[in-house]
Amino acid sequence: MTQKDMENEKDMKTDEPQLNYRGIKAMPFVIGNETFEKLGTIGTSTNLLVYLTTVFNMKSITATTLINVFIGTTNFATLLGAFLCDTYFGRYKTLGFASVASLVGMLMLTLTAAIKKLHPPSCGAEGDRGGIRPCNLAFGADQFNPNTESGKRGISSFFNWYYFTYTFAMMVSLTIIVYVQSDVSWAWGLAIPAFLMFLSCALFFLGSRIYVKLKPEGSPLASILQVIVVTVKKRHLQIPEEPRLSLFNHIPQGSINSKLPYTDQFRLLDKAAISSPEDQVKSDGSAANPWRLCSMQQVEQVKCLMRVIPIWAAASIYYVATVQQQTFVVFQALQTDRRLGSTGFEIPAASYIVFTMLGLTIWIPIYDRVIVPLLRRFTGKEGGITVLQKMGVGMVLAIVTMLISAIVEERRRALALANPIGIEPRRGAISSLSGMWLVPQLTLIGLSEAFTVVAEVEFYYKQFPENMRSIGGSFLFVGFAGASYLSSFLVSIVHKATSGAATGNWLPDDLNKGRLEYFYYLIAAMEVLNFGYFIICAKWYKYKGSDSSVEVGMEKMRSEKPLV
Repeated sequence: MTQKDMENEKDMKTDEPQLNYRGIKAMPFVIGNETFEKLGTIGTSTNLLVYLTTVFNMKSITATTLINVFIGTTNFATLLGAFLCDTYFGRYKTLGFASVASLVGMLMLTLTAAIKKLHPPSCGAEGDRGGIRPCNLAFGADQFNPNTESGKRGISSFFNWYYFTYTFAMMVSLTIIVYVQSDVSWAWGLAIPAFLMFLSCALFFLGSRIYVKLKPEGSPLASILQVIVVTVKKRHLQIPEEPRLSLFNHIPQGSINSKLPYTDQFRLLDKAAISSPEDQVKSDGSAANPWRLCSMQQVEQVKCLMRVIPIWAAASIYYVATVQQQTFVVFQALQTDRRLGSTGFEIPAASYIVFTMLGLTIWIPIYDRVIVPLLRRFTGKEGGITVLQKMGVGMVLAIVTMLISAIVEERRRALALANPIGIEPRRGAISSLSGMWLVPQLTLIGLSEAFTVVAEVEFYYKQFPENMRSIGGSFLFVGFAGASYLSSFLVSIVHKATSGAATGNWLPDDLNKGRLEYFYYLIAAMEVLNFGYFIICAKWYKYKGSDSSVEVGMEKMRSEKPLV
């Protein structure tokens, strides 16, 4: 510990509970838990689509719908996990329970492969990941002292290792584990991730004695609900002419939230901060009854949330394009030539998704080290472009991805009908088109995610109030959930609507008899409309901390002649 760190610790209040931060010592347990957890969960879920269609003879539509619902449920559960974590249990207990529950789910799924008389649960396996995802990143950061320079460096280092473990787990899962599942044994292929999840649980609990375990401080959702309730109660009041100066604006001591300036959007909510004669105030300046009077800061925090929701909706629709590159691409791969050169080795169908991770992994350092400095010279912005502009670039790339996907599928189908090289037992003719033609669309969607997903994480972290960052982090996964549900809905509707169409069913089990490219074109058209909606929302959006009313007032003052 440096001299500066020691001085910072001495300056801390003595009446606050002293926490024994052991960041570096705790990292082997936290990172180990994180690495093995991702190896287990990703290794299980990555090839689940092939497992359902080959081992259990599910139809493609049924398996795709089931996987989409499963992925949607686990992602949506992160919102519930974040709420329970912040309000009742804390990160340590939530992570511990969720890890054990995930292990039990994996063991059950492994038994379905090992014992033929057993059937897999509809959505049970891994269902408690919702308690892991919103907590593990924040729990690792908790182990470092945020008030010291060494602690800040440790947090930054942890974030880098966190994303490295995610990439590492994806690479291993999409290659080694998928190969064992597809070409060796499903029982062993599912038992390996279950054992890795066991190691994750063991490492997590071994470090229990040295962890910093912060107690939950209560959910910020109560504050949001108070603003809504008080707004309804005071809906008949008139908003003052100068709300920035007239609204009740108590700021509690020790609040972790930054002070927000007044904004003129969602002005109806301002009524919650109008002080009436019957509203009483405590000696410390806070409202005696928060269900009758809210502060302007509370109102502005709710406005932050409401401004984020339209952007979140656009991002959720964007993810529909990424879902297709994780589901139907696998079916395309099954009916293409997956042989690697003259070796005779066949690339497992689910392993092609690794190119998405490669595109993302290779592009991020190039963008940060080369592209951002160049953009910074022209824009003057620290990040080169704004987070919303990054998201927009990713959405454009998603549109291009779907168009390329449709073109490749047309070519694959044409060659399968004209020059098949074999028969896939459960599907039909195998096209002579090399599976490597799927790489461009998968790489491109990886670039798209490098823009949109990374920007979205930064967007939620910066734009949510500080006491809502756990919930903000879950918004990313809730967006994934919404996209999975929407994709499942679209697949079902298109399948039913085209069953009796002149063109034939677009999405049959045998893709050679269908028109998957039409479905891809449909997704591309939907993404174009969504991009237009996003542009409107982005132009309307006000970043947290911006005060347009003040800026307008200052411009007005500059234009007026000074009084003499």
